[in-house]
Amino acid sequence: MFWLLENMMTFPASLRTIGLAGAIAAGSLGLAACTTTPSTTSPTPTIPSNTRASVDTQVDAALNRLYNTVPGSRELVARSKGVLVFPAVVGGSFIVGGEYGRGALRVDGKTLDYYSTTAASIGLQAGAQSKAVYYVFTTQEALDKFRASKGWTAGIDATVAVAQIGANGTVDTQTLQQPVVAFVLNNAGLEAGVSLQGAKISKIAL
Repeated sequence: MFWLLENMMTFPASLRTIGLAGAIAAGSLGLAACTTTPSTTSPTPTIPSNTRASVDTQVDAALNRLYNTVPGSRELVARSKGVLVFPAVVGGSFIVGGEYGRGALRVDGKTLDYYSTTAASIGLQAGAQSKAVYYVFTTQEALDKFRASKGWTAGIDATVAVAQIGANGTVDTQTLQQPVVAFVLNNAGLEAGVSLQGAKISKIAL
């Protein structure tokens, strides 16, 4: 299913909207079959230069949206060691589904590498959904460990503190002190009560 969702990201917006539901439905069946079908090793994904430019543009827009939506987020990113941005993580199904997105790691305002994120989900979800996900690395140790990994999973390779807005309208200060801070934005704004546990992040070859 993640292969289908990945290829959807290269379609024009109109075709992506029409085909997303079908891709998710087909992917749900594929995920369900994984328990009885022998697994195979997928080739390392690559990202062409024109797609890299598109991802960078989307990352710029996603960061601006974060800054305009969450007070204090611009300052947090500015003093962080790096920020990994997935502008559009799409997925959803009625029973078993998954999510897929592509993004970029920024350090000192420059893109260093490109990554994909995948996550399986079980439960009732109201059709296809899209969200922007941001991982802010507040310490050099956390960033170095992430970059050295051959496959990094949230909640397993590092604890990820998902940011919440406090009573004063800003991000909870205790959250900001964690080595990895995450923000999740949906169409309505900052998503509360979300978990990124189990989200797998892999580097994309150039």
